[in-house]
Amino acid sequence: MIKVYGAEKKCPSCVNLPSSRETAEWIEAAVQRKYPDNPPDVKHIDIEDPKSASDPIAEKVRQEEYFYPLVTVNDTVVAEGNPRLKTVYREIDKIKAPGPDAAVQSKK
Repeated sequence: MIKVYGAEKKCPSCVNLPSSRETAEWIEAAVQRKYPDNPPDVKHIDIEDPKSASDPIAEKVRQEEYFYPLVTVNDTVVAEGNPRLKTVYREIDKIKAPGPDAAVQSKK
């Protein structure tokens, strides 16, 4: 699961960048193209929404420990501010990579 944390209001240093919601949509479109058979889910987390109050990563963004938009892949922070797709893909590939047993099985 890819999560993109942010707020509707852009941070002052992010005025010229896409919003966190736009970033989530961009990442979702990109991962659907790169992984068409099994794209990871992408979810936008609005840090100002009361529903995100119990999310510890959203709290860290609210407390300004991270810049937003903040991108996580399976709760591992992979980007903040202006995310790079290569960084996101690298983390997804780590998760999707077959284990050593898969390589052994394919040789049979």
